[in-house]
Amino acid sequence: MIDARFGAHTRRIWEFLARGLIRAGCSPNAVTLAGLVLVVLASLAYLWHGNSLAYGLCLVVALASDGLDGAVARLTGRSTRFGGYLDAVVDRYQEIIVLGAIAWMQGCWPAAFFAITGALLTSYNKARVALEIAVDNNDWPDLLERLERMIVLIALLLADTLLAGHGWPILPGGLLLLGALAHLTAWQRFLRARRRLIDCDQQHPLR
Repeated sequence: MIDARFGAHTRRIWEFLARGLIRAGCSPNAVTLAGLVLVVLASLAYLWHGNSLAYGLCLVVALASDGLDGAVARLTGRSTRFGGYLDAVVDRYQEIIVLGAIAWMQGCWPAAFFAITGALLTSYNKARVALEIAVDNNDWPDLLERLERMIVLIALLLADTLLAGHGWPILPGGLLLLGALAHLTAWQRFLRARRRLIDCDQQHPLR
């Protein structure tokens, strides 16, 4: 939803930051993979120090690669189909790693499982329909896309630190809410896909 509404504005920011990476000779795929490595390192560090605030701040830096790789590709004219595919796969791994690290530290595996299944179904429900009909990302402004999910996760990590003294289960409860919203988004995409596929079947029946 954020990308759909404000993508033109955020794109300029990413492209400004990407110019330094281009001067350093970084390729779009290298930036994508660097983001994965940074998330892995930040998550391993979280398992060691257990500081949610530090983990959240590290994720802000690590996940910036999600916007920078696309900016590098656009500015250098090196956009490729494989690059888009790699970016999507790395996005899924990053979410799984972050939710796994939180579940490990907080002992909230059911809540994390609920959140990650919602995230994966949200992604799959659009990716699968693209095998049947053409899909334009700008036509799918859904409730809780990947960027919004990561913002919520980072906000939960920061809130966990600020409210730790009150004994509130911020992360377990937050993951349950995140999971509920992610599954709601998955159903939103399913219903949109159902409508478009039925329309397509009526106009172009399979033979």
